[in-house]
Amino acid sequence: MNVVSIMAHQDDELGCLGTMLKCRARGDRLSLVTVTDGSKGFVQRPGIAREEAARIRHQEMAGLCASLGAQFVNLREPDEFLYDTPELRLRLTEAIRATGAELIFTHFLEDYNLDHTTVAALVRQCAMHACLPVLPTGSEPLAEHPAVFMVRPHGPFSFPASHFVDVSGQEAEKVRLLKNHRSQEVALQAALGTGFEALCQVPDAYWGSLVGCAYAEPFAPMPARGAIKPGSVLP
Repeated sequence: MNVVSIMAHQDDELGCLGTMLKCRARGDRLSLVTVTDGSKGFVQRPGIAREEAARIRHQEMAGLCASLGAQFVNLREPDEFLYDTPELRLRLTEAIRATGAELIFTHFLEDYNLDHTTVAALVRQCAMHACLPVLPTGSEPLAEHPAVFMVRPHGPFSFPASHFVDVSGQEAEKVRLLKNHRSQEVALQAALGTGFEALCQVPDAYWGSLVGCAYAEPFAPMPARGAIKPGSVLP
């Protein structure tokens, strides 16, 4: 199965990375798509040039993907100024087709960051059109609509989790991989006083306690045309 994470920023994959590790273990092909260039993620260096910031974020994400054995696709839209445009819809539709997406992870429809919710809306539209012939891109339309699952949001939002993946055996590797985002570990410590380890382990332990395991990642299927499947596709 072709499993694709489509997120706004480099490091947003933290909500599904443990599950993607389990997908890799069952033989799935992994791809990670980021829609923005991540250039506004430097609270510790607010004056950094966009080009330099984007280069660092791209390099860090490329390192994570190399360790994961995953393809990396970066659409490089301006961070924190992400808008739904005709051009971006075509580019994201092409990315979904080119990766052969059968299972997609993306943001929840409500979140603290509008880049996140914009990506969720884009995925809902582009995943639908990825299997239809009406939007022309370089790759052929998919054979069928991919399954789409949304990851837990950050902040005080009600999340209707209905699917859970036990990532107890993957949690340590998940945190280790996320620390490829070295600039963001520093930024998180500066902004929040905490890093990737706590940001993963605290919520994953909470969701795990609800379903009887040490760590779990929760998901909600995207309520969109063709996105919900009659059988299980999660590992």
